[in-house]
Amino acid sequence: MTTLYRSGTFRRTNDSSRLVITSIIGMVLGYFIGISSPYVSLTKISLPSNLVSSLAFGDDHRRPSIERFFPEHLVTPQIYVPTNPRGAESLPPRIVVPESDFYLRRLWGEPSKDLIKKPKYLVTFTVGLNQKDNIDAAAKKFSEDFQILLFHYDGRTSEWDEFEWSKRAVHISVRKQTKWWYAKRFLHPDVVAAYDYIFIWDEDLGVENFNAEKYIRLVKRHGLEISQPGLEPNSGLTWQMTKRRDDREVHKNTDEKPGWCSNPRLPPCAAFVEIMAPVFSREAWRCVWHMIQNDLVHGWGLDFALRRCVEPAHEKIGVVDSQWIVHQFVPSLGSQGETENGKAPWEGVSMSMHCLKFILATIYHTPSCLFSSVV
Repeated sequence: MTTLYRSGTFRRTNDSSRLVITSIIGMVLGYFIGISSPYVSLTKISLPSNLVSSLAFGDDHRRPSIERFFPEHLVTPQIYVPTNPRGAESLPPRIVVPESDFYLRRLWGEPSKDLIKKPKYLVTFTVGLNQKDNIDAAAKKFSEDFQILLFHYDGRTSEWDEFEWSKRAVHISVRKQTKWWYAKRFLHPDVVAAYDYIFIWDEDLGVENFNAEKYIRLVKRHGLEISQPGLEPNSGLTWQMTKRRDDREVHKNTDEKPGWCSNPRLPPCAAFVEIMAPVFSREAWRCVWHMIQNDLVHGWGLDFALRRCVEPAHEKIGVVDSQWIVHQFVPSLGSQGETENGKAPWEGVSMSMHCLKFILATIYHTPSCLFSSVV
């Protein structure tokens, strides 16, 4: 009897020691987990009472059944991480992915092997099928380092499959919209965060004298956050600032007509590019995107406001002269209007743009002639 009594006492002592040691280890582990995740609010973490009571029984014959350890109504621990993006505070930080991209993924195989090479830059064109050949020539100027994205304003996408590069491009089709409408809705900064530079170009640009890789190198060398290629002077110009110069790689200021520049460091004499072929750094685009109004479909006046997104603007906005393009002035937007009150489709589009120019001239206290351009 004495032996059995002592054996029972020893067993209970051993069970108690095990429980104490387990508790101490749990406390130590909890401490280190807590200090390694300082932004998780521990006051918001709770475990179901069934699970807590189950763990308290120890390791003897009173241990509850497996159903009590894993009840069907098991409650997910509550987590609150205030540094997570808005709306994702209840998620563990390591599973939050706040940014995306336009990388194309396979439907099979290991995801890590989907991308042999990740594009560094994003090039967008807003296109109609009538400019197919011109866009084909432009797209071929960009290597695999550039992701091509086409916004289709005429709803015709399958016809582009004849081009090999088009099969690797991203196509977004919404009828009768402009590139700034597309940019506001599909180029959110968190969606294009994977790209160092974002090109937002028109469809009527001649690129015979343009090299994309050299352009990127020049932009980086001269510290340009917002830029555009120089424009061929003989193809018709609205602004002297965007005119290509033969004697330099890049220019950041110019002389305009008398009275057009109240300050030589402000548009249109400096800190200025046009909206037909702008190129934005990732950081600059994050600001510009927020400045684009939802109803700013034509983009008029945006070029005068770009300077608000970089500092100093007269140093970080400029024109790349040695890589230049030709503006062909194809009035493609006019064909996307509708006939109203006996007026041709292009007349309604033109009237809308001229009314907007008047409004912008009033806002910027600038003569309305400064906002004139070819529709």
